[in-house]
Amino acid sequence: MKQKKQDFLITLGIVIAVIGFILPAAFFTVDQTQQAVVTQFGKPVRIIKNAGLHIKIPLIQKVYYFEKRILEWDGYPEQIPTKDKKLISIDTTARWKIKDPLVFLQSVVNETGAQSRLDDILDAAVRNAASSYNLIEIIRSTNRIYKEYKSVKNPLSEDTTVDKITTGRGKIISQIIKQASAKVPQYGIELIDIRIKRINYIESVRRKVYDRMISERKRAAEKYRSEGLGKKAEIEGNTEKELKKIISQAYKKSQEIKGVADAKANDIYLKAFSQGPEFYAFLRTLETYKNSIDKNTSLILTTDGEYFRYLNSSSE
Repeated sequence: MKQKKQDFLITLGIVIAVIGFILPAAFFTVDQTQQAVVTQFGKPVRIIKNAGLHIKIPLIQKVYYFEKRILEWDGYPEQIPTKDKKLISIDTTARWKIKDPLVFLQSVVNETGAQSRLDDILDAAVRNAASSYNLIEIIRSTNRIYKEYKSVKNPLSEDTTVDKITTGRGKIISQIIKQASAKVPQYGIELIDIRIKRINYIESVRRKVYDRMISERKRAAEKYRSEGLGKKAEIEGNTEKELKKIISQAYKKSQEIKGVADAKANDIYLKAFSQGPEFYAFLRTLETYKNSIDKNTSLILTTDGEYFRYLNSSSE
């Protein structure tokens, strides 16, 4: 009886130990930032995208966790010849996420494998796009500088030109995204975006690019300078016109005032002459001498002159 009791306790202890070991392995949690695939003997049996506590068969089923958040891909800078034979180095980056965890597990297994596949797909898409367009199309997105150049009436130099953009950097990036997005779903991946971080040039190309940038900026400056000179000429023209108008009006007014004053003066002279013709004539003679003779003038008078007779009569 005692032996049976001991055997029972041992068996119970073993059962409890097994349950204590197996029971925690039957539960697993999926974080809000994760999604999971449950496999049984290597075959997928369940996909879990909801966060929380879940159950699996211990020792038989296995859980693979994958990110639900947007992930980063950072490419290697590579030298690519453009359509116009300019050698450039393009450094790109992208954002992606795991859309189908089961396909992702079956095709690339993990993020390391996915990064390797993205290297091949995105680098090829960038290379194809860059080699299909001229350099100017890759580094610019708008025709702003081209329009500014065309609007300048007197270009800085007639032997250089500013190329017009027909596609532009933005549309080229859209083409890269479209081409790459068509290939990544087979790996359970969704491509969010691609961006060109940096475009570097070899020394010979860099010098030409800098020269072009300097020339274009000079043209823009010349445009603003030309507009400023035109505005200056317009302001100066309006000012001169207004000044001439003011001077003309002032001259007209002064002539009117002078005419009125001359009329009044003539009227006064006329009244004075009618009251004393001889005295008026004498005053007019004195006024004439005053206006024509200064301190350095010598005056010779005849004895029969009226002015001499007046001086002679005054002395007597």
